[in-house]
Amino acid sequence: MWQLAAKWTQKLPAEMAHDTAVFALSHGFAPIADQILLPVQAAGLAFDNPLGLAAGFDKNAVASQGAIRLGFGFTEVGTITPLPQAGNPKPRLFRLPEDGAVINRYGFNSKGMRVARNNLRKIEHRRGIIGVNIGANKEAKDRVADYYKAAHYLSAEADYLTVNISSPNTPGLRDLQHEAHIKAVLEAAIKGRDEAIAHADARPAVFVKLAPDMETDDLFAAMDASAQAGVAGFILTNTTITRPDSLNSIYRDEAGGLSGQPLARRALEVLSDAAGHLKRSGAPDLVLIGAGGISTAEHAYARILAGADLLQLYTALALNGPYVVAEILRQLKALVIADGASAVSEIKGVFASPEKALLHAAHIARIAAKKSGNN
Repeated sequence: MWQLAAKWTQKLPAEMAHDTAVFALSHGFAPIADQILLPVQAAGLAFDNPLGLAAGFDKNAVASQGAIRLGFGFTEVGTITPLPQAGNPKPRLFRLPEDGAVINRYGFNSKGMRVARNNLRKIEHRRGIIGVNIGANKEAKDRVADYYKAAHYLSAEADYLTVNISSPNTPGLRDLQHEAHIKAVLEAAIKGRDEAIAHADARPAVFVKLAPDMETDDLFAAMDASAQAGVAGFILTNTTITRPDSLNSIYRDEAGGLSGQPLARRALEVLSDAAGHLKRSGAPDLVLIGAGGISTAEHAYARILAGADLLQLYTALALNGPYVVAEILRQLKALVIADGASAVSEIKGVFASPEKALLHAAHIARIAAKKSGNN
């Protein structure tokens, strides 16, 4: 029934389908998946499994519990801005199913931090880890101050905070990723968190989400400045403004951030580069969350092999329906077992090379499929 419902929503305009899915999850109209345990410890938090719902889906923090019921180990709400804002003009969301992709230019449409905090406080019997993704208002005169405000206001409701300075849909926002600005932004967010929560042990970890379009040296400089500011880790990556020649959709030239399959290889490469940089710089304990183009267990496994502690997806859910979450987790657990491991942490960062990570993931997938067939 739920798969049929998902197919029906695909016939709706893209943003209407998105809104319908959020409504369904926020009101309990969604399947409840069998719990698949693949425990992960990261940033002082205990995750039931490493797969999370990326920010961008639940913009106003109304659907976190419905998302957890789909099988996710955690969910990230937002991006949430201090003041309400409408975002960019419609249409601003485009499906590219033949490319396994989506282009969005939402532009931080948000009801604001007060509405989001109230929604989070309404949750009864809270389940799963909830991250809160924060951003600056488009018209803010002082964007650094916006990150302070949002962190200060929302920290008490967050298991972790994500500072989003990598959306391509707010003019000038990505400039904050540069070494000259990123430390000031993150220090402001961390100050907001610390001033809101007196006890250090109760403070949520702070992550920063970076773009896939940075030059490698700029990525490393941003990571070093972020580490100096006191972040717990990085989400790699946000959507891309590049357009591969392989895109076939009539929407391929629409402005905005491209997500899904065309981003998968680049996101893996950035994650691998980041993992190597953390090892070389003596900061291997900083958390890496792999995002961008993950739609199969094999993709997920390759990210972990390349250095990811945790994973996020969104586009795969939008294009493939609610059962994709449990299916990826079921197969991911089978891959871990087929590789002779008992926990995700045992395979994290085994391969520094993206190519080797992909080849090994494909090899283990064949072994797991053979075992499944024999059973």
